[in-house]
Amino acid sequence: MMLAATGCSGAGGSGSSSDGESKTITALMVGNPQMEDIAKLTADSFTKETGITVKFTILPENELRDKVTQDVATQGGQYDVVTIGAYEAPIWAKNGWLHELSSYADKDSGYDEADLLQPMVKSLSGEDGKLYAAPFYGESSFLMWNKELFAAKGITMPERPTWQQVADFAARLNDKRAGVAGICLRGLPGWGEVFAPLTTVVNTFGGTWFEKDWTPKVNSPEFTEATKFYVDLVRRYGEAGASQAGFTECLNTFGQGKAAMWYDATSAAGTLEDTSASKVAGKVGYAYAPVNKTKASGWLWAWAWAMPKTTKQADAAWQFISWATGKEYEKLVGEKLGWSRLPAGKRTSTYNLPEYKQSATAFADITLKAIEEADPTNPGLQPRPALGVQFVGIPEFADLGTKVSQEVASAIAGKTTVEKALADGQKLAEGVAEKYRK
Repeated sequence: MMLAATGCSGAGGSGSSSDGESKTITALMVGNPQMEDIAKLTADSFTKETGITVKFTILPENELRDKVTQDVATQGGQYDVVTIGAYEAPIWAKNGWLHELSSYADKDSGYDEADLLQPMVKSLSGEDGKLYAAPFYGESSFLMWNKELFAAKGITMPERPTWQQVADFAARLNDKRAGVAGICLRGLPGWGEVFAPLTTVVNTFGGTWFEKDWTPKVNSPEFTEATKFYVDLVRRYGEAGASQAGFTECLNTFGQGKAAMWYDATSAAGTLEDTSASKVAGKVGYAYAPVNKTKASGWLWAWAWAMPKTTKQADAAWQFISWATGKEYEKLVGEKLGWSRLPAGKRTSTYNLPEYKQSATAFADITLKAIEEADPTNPGLQPRPALGVQFVGIPEFADLGTKVSQEVASAIAGKTTVEKALADGQKLAEGVAEKYRK
C-alpha cells in the first residue's frame, strides 16, 4: 500500500528550498491504524505548514521489518524516515546506522523531550544515552474482553487474571455455532508477531530464551510448558486460521465481536473504542496481562520514527519527526479523527488532556500503569543476558525468533509438535549462544 501526502509547491515554511520549490521526503512505516491516520492527516497539516511533501510506503509488520532492515543495514538510502521499534533502536544505533535525535530535540524549542515517558526514552536510546528514534506511540500488553459476552455467561473478569483463569473463561465462552472464539491470540510467524505475546507467557511461566551465562533454554520444561499452554489454548478455543493471524487479524476479529477475549497490545484499545471502526466500542473491558508465576507480564514496545544515516534531508526529516511525535499532532488527531485514536503511550501530557481522559476512560490508566510496570531488565524469574521483555536485545534474535516462530505456527496448525518445534529451536539458540560465550 502506497500513499503520497502532497502539498502545494511553494507552500513556504522552513522545509522549503530557497527557490520556493517544495521538498519531498520518503517515509516507510508499518501498516497499523495509527500510521494510516498520519498518512491521512499529513498533507492538510504538515505539508501545508512546511511545504514538505511526505511520500509514505505502508507495509504489514513482517514485510516492514524486512524492508526497513534491508534498506537501513545496506545503507540503501531509499528512505528519509522509517518506523522501527524498541528492539532495533539500540542495536542500530550501535551499528552507526541512525542519526541521533537528541541534538535535534534539544534545539527544537517546541518539542519538549522531557515530556516523553522515560520507559520509551530508555528503550529507544543508544549506549551513549542519546535518543535514536522518537516514539510515535508506546505500548504494553493487556487482556481485552467483551463485557456483553461475559455478562451473558455470568463471568467476572479479575483485574489481574491468571492464565489458567483465562483458559477456563475461553472454554466457557467459546461458541462455534455463533462464530465466536473464546480467545484470539497471534499465531502468525514472526519474532514480533506470535512471539510478542508468547514470550510474555514464557516469562511468566518461569522460562527464558537464554540464562544470564547464555545457556539456551528454548526446550526447557518451563519454555515447553508455556508454549504448549499457548498452542493448546489457541487450537481449542482460538480464532479460525490462527496460524496466520497476527495483530491486524485479531484486531478485526475482536473488533467485530467474533472473540470473547484478546491478549495483545494496549495500543489496540483506541481503535476498539472508535465507533466508526469497531462493533464493540463501549463494550470492552481491560485487564492486566495474565500471569502465572510472576506479578506482572506485560511487554514494552514503541513504534518510533528514526532517521537513517543515509538521508540527505536530515533537517526536513526532523521537522516531520518532531511534528509526528509532538503534542500538537496528538491534538490534531483528537480533533479530526477522535480522541480515543491518539497515538498515546509516549507523553506524560497526553494523560492530562481532558478530552483524551474522557474518551479513553476505559483504558488510559491501565495502559500507563502497564507501561510503567514492564521491566525489560528483569521480566521473568531469572537474570537475563540482554534487555527485552518480549524479545532478546541482540541482533541475532530477529532470525532466531522468526525461525522458531515458524515451527510454533506449524504446531498451531497441527503440522508438528511443540516438543519438536522447541528442540529445533534449541539447536538454533545453541548456535547464537556460541557467539556470546566466547
